[in-house]
Amino acid sequence: MAGQTAESPADEHEAAVLRLQDVSVGRHTTDRLILDGIDWTVRPGEHWALLGANGAGKTTLLRLLGALMHPTTGTVDVLGSRLGRVDVRELRTHIGHVTSAQRVPQDLTAHAVVLTGHSGTVQPLWRTYDGEVRLRAHGLLAELGVEELTDRPYGVCSGGQRARVLIARALMADPALLLLDEPFNALDLPSREDLVEAMHRLTEGRPQLATVTVTHHLEELFPTVSHTLLLREGRILSQGPVTDVLTDSLLTTCFGRDITVARHGGRWSAYSGRGVRS
Repeated sequence: MAGQTAESPADEHEAAVLRLQDVSVGRHTTDRLILDGIDWTVRPGEHWALLGANGAGKTTLLRLLGALMHPTTGTVDVLGSRLGRVDVRELRTHIGHVTSAQRVPQDLTAHAVVLTGHSGTVQPLWRTYDGEVRLRAHGLLAELGVEELTDRPYGVCSGGQRARVLIARALMADPALLLLDEPFNALDLPSREDLVEAMHRLTEGRPQLATVTVTHHLEELFPTVSHTLLLREGRILSQGPVTDVLTDSLLTTCFGRDITVARHGGRWSAYSGRGVRS
C-alpha cells in the first residue's frame, strides 16, 4: 500500500507476542487430533477472544500459549521464544495466566495473594518482598478497582473480587501477555459487569499488553476486545478483527445452531432461537 513500508519477515516475527505455525496436538492414546493445523499470530496491544463449543480445543490451545505443553507438530513462539528451545519455567514467569482453578490459600489477604505473583509461588515468600514490591501490589489492586480488599481474606471475597485479585497477581511480573481462562465463570451480573469494566480500564491503560480471553458468552467481552478466533473441532473456523468474525453466519457454523449477534455501545450479545432484535 502506498505510503507504508512492508514489514520484513524477521521484523514481523520479532514483533509478534504469539506465533503458531501449522500447529497440531494429538492424543497419546488415540490418533485423534485435538488441534489441527493452527496458524495464528497475536501482536502487542491486541485483545483476542477465543470462542468455540465445549471440546473444540480451547483449553489445549491456551496451554500452548502459556508454555504449559508442547505441540505434536508445528512451531509455537511465545514472547519471541520457541517452545522446545527455551526453558519454559523461565518463560512462564513473563506470562500472566489467570484461571478460576488456580490454587490460592483461602486465609491469605488479597494483598498477600497479589504478592505471590512476584515470587511465582502459592504461599508468600515474605523475605523477598521489599517496600517497592508491596507498594506495587497495592497499586495493582487499585488498578483493578479492589483496593478496599487489601486486608480481606481471599476466601471471603466474592467470585468477581477473586477474579480481579488473580488478575492483579498475574500482573505483578509485568507480563507482555495475559491469558484469561474463563475469568467470568459463575459470576452474577453485577460481578460480571465490574470485571468487564476493570478489564476495559486495564487494557486502555496498557497499550502494549496483549490478552487472550477464553469465554462462552459474548456478553463477557470487554469493549477493547479487538480480535476473535473461532475454533470448531480443533480447527480454526475464522479469525480476525472482532467485527469481521462475530457474525450471525460464522457463530451459527461454529456452534451448530442458529445464532443472532448484536452489538450496542461497544458490547456484544448473542442469542439462539426465537427473539426480537431491538
